[in-house]
Formats: sequence, C-alpha cells, structure tokens
Amino acid sequence: MKVLVTGGAGFIGSHYVRSLLAGHYPSCRGAQVTVVDKVTYAGTTTSLPMLHRRLRFVRADICDPEPLREILPGHDVVVHFAAESHVDRSLGGAQEFVRTNVQGTHNLLECSRIARIPRVVQVSTDEVYGSIASGSWTEHSPLEPNSPYSASKAAADLIARSYWRTHGMDISITRCSNNYGPYQFPEKIIPLFVVNLLDGRPVPLYGDGSNVREWLHVDDHCRAIQAVVDRGRAGEVYNVGGGRELTNRDLTADILRLCGADWSHVRHVEDRKGHDLRYSLDDSKIRAELGFRNEVPFERGLADVVQWYQENRSWWEALRQRSAEGASGGLRPTTEAASH
Repeated sequence: MKVLVTGGAGFIGSHYVRSLLAGHYPSCRGAQVTVVDKVTYAGTTTSLPMLHRRLRFVRADICDPEPLREILPGHDVVVHFAAESHVDRSLGGAQEFVRTNVQGTHNLLECSRIARIPRVVQVSTDEVYGSIASGSWTEHSPLEPNSPYSASKAAADLIARSYWRTHGMDISITRCSNNYGPYQFPEKIIPLFVVNLLDGRPVPLYGDGSNVREWLHVDDHCRAIQAVVDRGRAGEVYNVGGGRELTNRDLTADILRLCGADWSHVRHVEDRKGHDLRYSLDDSKIRAELGFRNEVPFERGLADVVQWYQENRSWWEALRQRSAEGASGGLRPTTEAASH
C-alpha cells in the first residue's frame, strides 16, 4: 500500500501521517507514505517523523504539475489536506486561497487522473455550508460559504465532485467541524489562547464571544478520514462532527480554567467581517454507513492539549517567531475548522 498525503506537514495532515506510520489503521499497516507539502508559514517538518524508513517527504507546491506527475504514479490513494485555511488571512488577501485551494486541487486531481490513482479523498470543512441558526447541516444542505477561505474550499469540493462525475474517478469528500489537538499552529483559537496565557499575555476574544462552534479532536477526525478511505463510496460527501457545541465565550472559560487564569486576561476585540454565528454538522451518515464513533471526550482532549503546549514550548515558540517575522497580519483569533 502506498499513500500520498498532501499538506502532510500541517496540523491535521501531520497527525494523519503519524497515525499511518504508527500502524493505527489496520488497512494501511506497513504502508509507504509520501508527503507533499510546500511548507508555508503554518507547516513544519518538526511535526513529522522525518527519519522514518517508510516516509518520503517531497517539498513541492500542489499548483505545480511537474513534481506531481513524477510523484503520483504507483500510489494507491491520495488524501488531500493541503490548503490555505486561516479565515482572517483570506479576508486580507484571497488570491493565495483561490490559487492553492481551487487551482491546486484541480491540478492535483488532473495529475491523479492521468496517473490513474485508484482512490482520492478530499478533506474539506463545515464552513462551506455557511452559518446555521438552528438544527444541523446534512450532506445535502446547500453550499453557502461566507468567506474567501470557505468559498475556495467549496469550489474545491465541486471540482472534486466533477472529476468523479465526469471522469469516473473514485473520489469522496469529508467535511469536518472545528479541529483541535497537539501540533496545531498557534493562530487558531485554542492554541493561540493557550500559548498567550502560558506567556502571561491577554487573549483576544472576538465580539461578545457568542459565536458557536462544534469541536472535534484531530485524532477522531483522522480516524473518520481513514474510514472514508477504506469504505467511503465514490461521489459521496461525509460530514464529521465533534458533537460538542460551545460558544467561544464558554470555550474561553474552559481554557482560562485549565491554564489557571481568570477573565482579567481576556480582551474583547472587534468582530471579524461576516463572522458566521454558528456551525453544526449532522454526521449520522458516516456513523450509519461506516460505523464511525468519536472516542475523545472534549474535556479530556482539551486538558491534554493544554498539557501538550505546556510541555512542548520549543515547538510552538519557533513557529510563532517565524510567523511574527514573515507573515502579515500577526496572530489573530480564529475559530474555523482548519485543513492545515
């Protein structure tokens, strides 16, 4: 078995790669894993076991067809994580999001078609559905994205669907709720708040903190992706929910408690443009069809994450410094479900 993972140096992709190499997925035990990653500001090879004998790392841009044409042949499955994923950055400049998420996905699929890749899984986000005041989205809900980031992911999903319908490729799409876990770049709300508090800095909470998100541990998300790799049907979309809805204010309270801090550390900041009020996924399809179940309770998972950042300061300090030196906009709070 040969598995190619795009965006494998990012948060979710690297967790999937580490799980593959650790033998956590029976169908892929002993698999040879190829990671293709451009290694932008949010990606780092320090999240990967680079010396593992079954890991091949290729630094390449998915928008460039030449390396893909060379790398893809012979792989059994492509799991596509690579994406620009930070909503705030997309508000300030959408061009790179369209390039990577739309053009990059198209290029990857076209090269996969030519290479006759047997199976492709496109990893997407609940944000493509927009915002929902009550109830939950099913896989048949309309796509109504409200940010350049989510619009680019919706476009990528539709391109993936078109390659299934037009070319008969075996492609499935997953759409997840907000992820959290170790090795997450500290611009997302949970690691940002944790590392700020560990450094004695205030945490920036958008508006009144009433926006609601559903939280999914990255390990549960990757197990769901593998279930789709193994048993998902071609042309189908599978929602992957976390099952734990929280307002950002309630999430902040949990993080403050775990870090031994109080509300004097919170600074309310101007709300994001077009900030979606609530996300919620109906994931009954993946549960009924593929037998998926979440295994990480939110309370335990969040406590473990706080402890991980406490014990791995050198990892996140290096990334934070690199971002401060090279990325525009700095570190702002965000609550989107990241594919990176």
